[in-house]
Amino acid sequence: MKKITLFLVFIGMMALQSCEVTEVYDDVDNGPRNEVFEVTTSFNSNNNYSRLVVFDPPIYSSDSVLVYHLYDIVNGQDVWKLMPQTYYFNDGGALDFNFDYSRFNVNIYLSANFNLNTLPASWTQDQTFRIVVIPDGFAKTINKNNIDSVMSALKVDGSGIKKINL
Repeated sequence: MKKITLFLVFIGMMALQSCEVTEVYDDVDNGPRNEVFEVTTSFNSNNNYSRLVVFDPPIYSSDSVLVYHLYDIVNGQDVWKLMPQTYYFNDGGALDFNFDYSRFNVNIYLSANFNLNTLPASWTQDQTFRIVVIPDGFAKTINKNNIDSVMSALKVDGSGIKKINL
């Protein structure tokens, strides 16, 4: 009886050790798996100067997230700045556009060394962001400071950008 019990315990241990959770990437064209979202939103005291963008479905735990702020348009060309980004004002004020993320969402928020209620609407209303989800290993090989380099490396053009309405 002891030998049978020992044998069953051994089989049970082997079965438990074989359980493994593996995230599988759909690699259709041998390129990196990526997603690019664009969201235009406004910040105010009602939303605590933050906006939550939910990933549906969640991203992989090994993915990285980059967020770019559309800072300006010069001669018809978008000027994107990689976040976090700090903007300094002549009166000594500093405004931060920042974000944090998990597998389930990205939170874009404003913070400052002054009362955010005093910000002009040009800094809080209709702000556009690009959220780029890329495989972590791939993130180490590209120039993240330039959104055009990132989009080119990921082989994403304007048609591959998913618009999100909040």
